[in-house]
Amino acid sequence: MIFIDRYAFSSKLKASDPLQKVVFALLTLSVCLWADNAAISALVVFIMGGIIVFKGGTPFRFFVKLMLVPMSFLLLGVFAIAVNISGSSEGLPAAAPVAGIWVGFSPAGLKDAGRLFLKALGCVSCLYFLALSTPIADLLAALKKLRLPKLLTELMGLVYRFVFILTETAASIHHAQNCRLGYSSFSAAYRSLGSLASTLFIRSFKRSNELYTALEARGYEGELNVLEEKKYSGKWSGYIIAAAVNALLILLAVILK
Repeated sequence: MIFIDRYAFSSKLKASDPLQKVVFALLTLSVCLWADNAAISALVVFIMGGIIVFKGGTPFRFFVKLMLVPMSFLLLGVFAIAVNISGSSEGLPAAAPVAGIWVGFSPAGLKDAGRLFLKALGCVSCLYFLALSTPIADLLAALKKLRLPKLLTELMGLVYRFVFILTETAASIHHAQNCRLGYSSFSAAYRSLGSLASTLFIRSFKRSNELYTALEARGYEGELNVLEEKKYSGKWSGYIIAAAVNALLILLAVILK
């Protein structure tokens, strides 16, 4: 989270209108879900990845590391879709008998798993585009312009801050345990990890209360007011690009269908 926030502030796209970036990301995500096509989903990943790396200046290696995080979960999820269980091996080119039944992969199952895998990656790349190019303050300002409930946007800002409190607390506890050779062996690491998990919630809860007390001491009344940029580069170019890119994606999806 800390590295994502750092790249968002140093992105070359930071000076662009956050509302245009939100519209572009949400529109492309909607088209990716609607098309339900592996080629369209892969194209969305390449488009968003290209914008993030070449236009925003995010290192390619860091972007790949971010994409590997959802990939690990998606591979486990689509595995259940790709595997088929049948009473016979008919229709299963790669199958093995297990306890009187056949377990294997069918062409239809592999196709569905691949399509779902790429569609999920396409949607994740749209969200990464927002996260790596728009600081949280600008993003919340754009959501307010979209008339989202004020309570929802304020909760998003507070929860985002509490995530950093959680990671900082966990890092400090882990560093203290490591200095005391808490991870010198497998059994010691197991005990240290259990101790970390038990004390992390208590310390994080205490620090979150301190943060809320500090906000109230500064006049917090349910709304976080931050300074916003009044001028952004490209007044309408973002909307034109979003409309053009998604129109091409929709046209390509219709042709492929």
